[in-house]
Amino acid sequence: MFRLNSARPQRIISLVPSQTELLHHLGLEAEVVGITKFCVHPDHWFRSKTRIGGTKSLHLDKIRSLQPQLILANKEENQREQVEVLMQEFPVWTSDIHTLEDALDMIRQVGGLTGRAAAAAQLSREIQARFATLRDSLPDEGSSWHAAYFIWRKPWMVAGGDTFIHSMLAACGLQNSFAGTPRYPEISLSQLPECFDGVPAGRQLVLLSSEPYPFKEQHIAEITAALPHARVLLVDGEMFSWYGSRLLEAPAYFRQLLQAIKQKIDI
Repeated sequence: MFRLNSARPQRIISLVPSQTELLHHLGLEAEVVGITKFCVHPDHWFRSKTRIGGTKSLHLDKIRSLQPQLILANKEENQREQVEVLMQEFPVWTSDIHTLEDALDMIRQVGGLTGRAAAAAQLSREIQARFATLRDSLPDEGSSWHAAYFIWRKPWMVAGGDTFIHSMLAACGLQNSFAGTPRYPEISLSQLPECFDGVPAGRQLVLLSSEPYPFKEQHIAEITAALPHARVLLVDGEMFSWYGSRLLEAPAYFRQLLQAIKQKIDI
């Protein structure tokens, strides 16, 4: 059972990039003493805070040397074995995010853990309001696009159901073509036409994420060869997969994306 030893921890380590950005938004400049090498926001933290390895390759000795009073982890982004080792020595709070509501609950809980409950509650309300405005502006359900969201290449991998990315696709009014699959299935490009079977050519969409695999313009041709009638776009992966304060920016980005899809222009 998680138990915090300090009412307001003064030494915090974040093992999760999106939650690191949240800590910055909550004003915990002095309290955060360690982050991962993938915690690139904010930039001055990335350059100045102690880096304790990657999200799945933590340097446990370096973490121990920082003597944290609170460690923030995530069930999907961190290795269970390493987190369990840390739990034997330090208070480790682990999030498990599948939906927007999960993310908002995480924000409020982190606010409570760090003495920033009021700021976290305000952030949660603002995110909710912006997503509500996005929902109100969506086209009719009958005009929804069907989308495949790629996260990796060699092997090709997509976001399936029960993922936060799936939740963000739904927030955009997009139907996830791999909703019925495991979380991040490996696929072959030859499977794509079958996955879009019955979907009008004008409603087929493929999104190539900027992370964790950095898709570029040259990869669009590979997808187009397999699914010639689809609209293929490069998208900002942080907007679809970061579940902290980055969610403030996501609705405006999604609105821009939907407009680009509608007008068949690049974003």
